[in-house]
Amino acid sequence: MSAYLLILLAVLSRIAVLPHLPWLNFTAVGGSLIFFGARRPLRQAILPVALLAATDYYLTVYAYNYPFHISAYLITWAWYAAVIVLGRMLLARQVSVGRVGAAVLIAPTSFFLITNFAAWVGSPMYPQTFAG
Repeated sequence: MSAYLLILLAVLSRIAVLPHLPWLNFTAVGGSLIFFGARRPLRQAILPVALLAATDYYLTVYAYNYPFHISAYLITWAWYAAVIVLGRMLLARQVSVGRVGAAVLIAPTSFFLITNFAAWVGSPMYPQTFAG
């Protein structure tokens, strides 16, 4: 039950129903997904991914007034599922400081690397060179 509650709190913090630090653009999505993966079976992973996907749609269309293109979110949604699997792999059987630390570092770092690489590859805004 607490895993579902944490997912709900992450969703509510994203849509600004719950207070968060907007100047840091921080919500606890990664942490809630790691916890969900550690506590719930993988067959139940569709619910948090679907809730966060619905939140992405809401934010894009209603909060930011942009057109919604599903192709722009597929990598993000795959990342949501991957972090649940990460929580399952690292923390379902044994919890230790090292495993928690690894999960906490891997989740946001992977999101940054994956989504920024996808934006670099998929957007004409950025030149496809390795020169900085």
